[in-house]
Order: sequence, then structure tokens, then C-alpha cells
Amino acid sequence: MSRRQCYEIPGVDHGNTPIPMAARVGSSFQTSGVMGKDPATNTLPEDGVRQVELVFENLKSLLVVAEVESDQLTFVEVLLADDSLRQEVNKHWIAWFPDPHDRPARHTTIRELPGGMLVQLRAQAHVENAS
Repeated sequence: MSRRQCYEIPGVDHGNTPIPMAARVGSSFQTSGVMGKDPATNTLPEDGVRQVELVFENLKSLLVVAEVESDQLTFVEVLLADDSLRQEVNKHWIAWFPDPHDRPARHTTIRELPGGMLVQLRAQAHVENAS
């Protein structure tokens, strides 16, 4: 039996790509690319602001499913197709982590993303008391 546990976001998938949305082995937790799909339709809205809102909601849903707390996040990578969305990301970031002395590390990259994605998050966490 594998020590690896895999997790999915209810209503959101990677299409035909055979990968989980996240995996954990022991105390190490890593997401795949979390996208801003609407979980009610499993589709990407065209609006970048809505995608940013949904990408944070989807990450939160994934953390709940995996029983990972946001204060266990150690690193978040933000991929943006359009740098004009950075302020929107920062708005959600500060809402999630209001204390500037208690935030995970973060790196933002501007690059082309596939399939109409305008934002994608990847997160790592150290899960204490992991089974």
C-alpha cells in the first residue's frame, strides 16, 4: 500500500491529464497547478478577476479536503498570464495572510498559460502530525 495520499478539488479537474490535484507523503504536501475553474461547471471564466477569486477558493477547497491548514503552507507559486492581475492576487493574499510577519514564501511568474488560464497556483506545505 502506498504512503502517498492524493487529493482532488470537488467539481474541478485536470481534464484528460492523469495527475491528482495534490499529493502528500508524510508531512510533505504539494499541489499540482490549481486553476481558477468554476467548480459548478468545471470551466474557466474568461474574466481574469473572477479566475483569481476562484483560484483562491479552489486552493481553499483543496486544503480542506486534504486537511491542511493555511498556516501550514510554506510556499506558494503564482503563475500569471497577465501582470495586471497581480494586484488582484495581492488583495486575496493579504486577506488570507493579513500578518506580514506570518506569510508563506511566494514567487510570481508572468508566462503564457494553457487553455485560457490567466492564473494558476502551486502550493507546498509542511503538515505537522501527518499520518
